[in-house]
Amino acid sequence: MGDKPVVFATRKLPEAVEARLVRDYEAILNPDDKLYTADELVEISAGADAILPCHTEKFTAEVIARLPERVKAIANFSVGYDHVDTAAAKQRGIIVTNTPDVLSDATAEIAILCMLGAARRATEGVALVREAGWKDWSPAFMVGTQTTGKRFGVIGMGRVGQVAAKRARGFDMAVHYTKRSRLDAETEAALGATYHATIEELLPQCDVLSLHCPATPETTGLLNAERIALLPKGAIVVNTARGAVIDDAALIAALKSGHVAAAGLDVFNGEPTDIHPAYRKHPKVFPLPHIGSATLETRDGMGFRALDNLDAIFAGKEPVDRVA
Repeated sequence: MGDKPVVFATRKLPEAVEARLVRDYEAILNPDDKLYTADELVEISAGADAILPCHTEKFTAEVIARLPERVKAIANFSVGYDHVDTAAAKQRGIIVTNTPDVLSDATAEIAILCMLGAARRATEGVALVREAGWKDWSPAFMVGTQTTGKRFGVIGMGRVGQVAAKRARGFDMAVHYTKRSRLDAETEAALGATYHATIEELLPQCDVLSLHCPATPETTGLLNAERIALLPKGAIVVNTARGAVIDDAALIAALKSGHVAAAGLDVFNGEPTDIHPAYRKHPKVFPLPHIGSATLETRDGMGFRALDNLDAIFAGKEPVDRVA
């Protein structure tokens, strides 16, 4: 290895991102896009000054404790960082960064897709066409929910939540939201958004509930049976945040009872292989495989943002997106 810092990229990155990484650093790449075990992460990190992981790699306190002293940074290729024990990283003096902003538009698009897919029974419609089950038309055939003019509720009005709210306004939806700190008056007015101080006050105002809060110990299981009961009957639930914010058993029970008309979900507890089996089978669930940021423009932008953070760290400067 030369004099450049060594960066271990845990997954295969977009071509343009890897080209810049190889140009500016000694790169340890993953050309086969293998999902490494914890032991493999620790072993390969032995030769690295920084790690560039995705949300698929779990840097628990135990894994972080085993990382070599030379690892100075974990520059995540993701906006969420619940896969990294930030307290353990901070204790070790390891800087942790993420990639906000660049994926807001793409993730908001998926939120709207999930809303429409759930509302208009897209899962059932696709199956009818693909499986040659479409035989006739009638006034009662495949009747779903119209979203135009309805109420769009947001939990977590951060970057993605605000863009999703703007997109919902394109459907003439009234925006309602809750957030730990209220938006400034100018932003609130621009979104035409009505603020609610608590989740409990927000939920009765939601024909569509869109979740955009990070997964933390405080938000785990946030949407539980008691809160779902506060939604209007026939509401639609959209989640492009993290699976952990939903109590799966509670949402599935509400779907079965019809209290929740449908759910559009891009994220799940136990993803990708251990999600609740009911989500795979329920006709009123419009499921996607965590593709909120999956556009060429966004994936390049995420990689460049992660590298910007590494550039700052190795130049002795404060990275813009430091989270620990």
